[in-house]
Amino acid sequence: MTGTNMEFRLVEAYVNALEDKFIPPQTLGFLNLAISGDWQFLFTTNQIGNPSKSLRLTELIQTVETDEFGGQVSNKATWDLAEDGAIFDARGTLSAIHSYKINQGARMSIDSDDVELKIELARGSSLPKDPQALVGLIYRAMPKELFNSTELAMDTTYLDTDLKIVRWTGIRHEGVRNIFMRSGSLTIDPSSQL
Repeated sequence: MTGTNMEFRLVEAYVNALEDKFIPPQTLGFLNLAISGDWQFLFTTNQIGNPSKSLRLTELIQTVETDEFGGQVSNKATWDLAEDGAIFDARGTLSAIHSYKINQGARMSIDSDDVELKIELARGSSLPKDPQALVGLIYRAMPKELFNSTELAMDTTYLDTDLKIVRWTGIRHEGVRNIFMRSGSLTIDPSSQL
């Protein structure tokens, strides 16, 4: 968790307030229209593991592709790796791709038999010496529910044009909330002058 305990509780209070006022989509067509697309990960109530100093996760994007009562969820982590010192010379993406079925309301049940992990190197990237160790570093750095969603279900507990809150349910990660912002809905440029 990044931030203070008070900041974490404040985010939790805002999430609870939004969820309390939320009226879910009344038709499957509207739900599919609203949830499909690219969503940038912002926050989790889950405790993230201990990331390595040699790995930087620069972005997490969830892409939802809908098809009536099912579809595909892809969680893509963009990473940089420094194996020899402080130079981050290996970079790329790791995607965890899951299929899902909608079986009640807005609950997306993840198919436990259908998970695909895919690593792609960026153009000009050096080749990591130990790809299995790289996957382990990424696994420890990103929220576990995004890396391996098998045997879980995802409830959309708040949704508007730019913000999505999901609640995970299942044996692992029960009650964990993830907050996403629609990709491209807000541009943040830390180098700009106010």
